[in-house]
Amino acid sequence: MFELTNRVAVVTGSGSARGIGRTIALTLAGQGAKIVVADINRDGIQETVDAIASTGGEAIGVELNVTSEDSVRSMVEQVLQAFGRIDILVNNAGISQKVSVEEMTLDDMTRIFSVNMFGLFLCTQAVLEPMKKQGYGRIVNLSSVSAKRGGGVFGGAHYSASKAAVLGFSKNLAREVAKEGITVNCVAPGLVNTDIWKSLERNLANSVIDGIPMGRPGETEEIASAIAFLASEEASYITGEEIDINGGSHMD
Repeated sequence: MFELTNRVAVVTGSGSARGIGRTIALTLAGQGAKIVVADINRDGIQETVDAIASTGGEAIGVELNVTSEDSVRSMVEQVLQAFGRIDILVNNAGISQKVSVEEMTLDDMTRIFSVNMFGLFLCTQAVLEPMKKQGYGRIVNLSSVSAKRGGGVFGGAHYSASKAAVLGFSKNLAREVAKEGITVNCVAPGLVNTDIWKSLERNLANSVIDGIPMGRPGETEEIASAIAFLASEEASYITGEEIDINGGSHMD
């Protein structure tokens, strides 16, 4: 199940050890995919590539600034030169900021959207041509429980808005490219056990846990497993959907 042998997967934001990108890259590699570790963090890129190599997987690293169209186009060119195809794109790169609307600036709003939405758009647009030529593609976008329930722990209204925009964008694109053999889906994680979560003050952390019926944060592997499914052949008839992974903190 979820066999990804010889598939080429680009995972943005997979150089950081603080979020879930590295786990996503390792999980897809474990299913046989060739991984492109795309991140702005040079040192982190190499750490993820080395981690994949240590498990017998194949990976290359590409420095990427998702907010730069030139950087994104260069990344795609490098991947096509290295592997000749792009089968899977996981738009994981994202940033957050805890600030009230009253204190928020237009620069704050622009910065969050530039990475979380505009960067996702640039990466997605850039892979559509090679995916269409293949007649095959899997695009998985990272949204958030904050997009659906109106905020959370780490982000302000601009973060929630950017992640809600990801959902709407993904559904529209799914309709556009469905007949091309390309699926477009989202995962919307809730609280996840990352270094970011661990840095929270404990009283605040405990209050967040109280709002989760399962009584714990999710693990990065639990998010990555859902992404591996959506990236697989088995998910071939699923498009325009989002999978909520939040321990019951939000239920549609």
